[in-house]
Amino acid sequence: MDKVVATALEAVADVPDGASLAVGGFGLSGVPNVLIGALYERRVAGLSVVSNNCGAMESGLAVLLAAGRIARVTGSYIGANKEFARQYLAGELEVELIPQGTLAERLRAGGAGIPAFYTPAGVGTQVAEGGLPWRYDGSGGVAVASPAKEVREFDGTEYVLERGIRTDFALVRAAKGDRHGNLVFSKSARNFNPLAAMAGRVTIAEVEELVEPGEMDPDAVHLPGIFVQRVLALTAEQAADKKIEQRTVRS
Repeated sequence: MDKVVATALEAVADVPDGASLAVGGFGLSGVPNVLIGALYERRVAGLSVVSNNCGAMESGLAVLLAAGRIARVTGSYIGANKEFARQYLAGELEVELIPQGTLAERLRAGGAGIPAFYTPAGVGTQVAEGGLPWRYDGSGGVAVASPAKEVREFDGTEYVLERGIRTDFALVRAAKGDRHGNLVFSKSARNFNPLAAMAGRVTIAEVEELVEPGEMDPDAVHLPGIFVQRVLALTAEQAADKKIEQRTVRS
């Protein structure tokens, strides 16, 4: 029951080249930077990543992306990540862009054992009809396009079939966790972290504060330990290392 590992390198030691990863975080909030750094140190490559976005400001998944370690991204937002856009348009990176709510539900469904579900999001667009560019050929043409998806009508409304997502591993960051893997997330850092954790066959959580079993109120737990296989306790310095993506101050 004690799922604590000693180091980040130990936590990701069995992640192979070509693995699929669900990664929590949104922008710079709730990103498992220490575990991502350990993957970078191990030189793991050819990764298929499922995450809302692919890092920003040379942080998070942007570290692996810039090093050419990511082969495919399933996500919702490219944002201001210029290297992400460059690799995608140059044909170096395969990208499946899907509606953000659909991504969240695909992760949750995968973790809940639901193989597929119907949603109205994307009906009447290339999300349902196919043809979205997954990979460019480097010359402006489309090398790989998304396939068409099944559309059905329920009570007079059309819905598109979306499949649940399961990945080999998941990397998440929590504010607090115990040795059994029960996790609590802080405010907006909750974002995609619980959903990514559910989708991973092996889920690794870095926690800012490690407590003993029984110290957390069960009603306060956001994600039960059944979804978590490994827990890494961060140092005080690692836990405090939080960047701000858009700093706004009064004049």
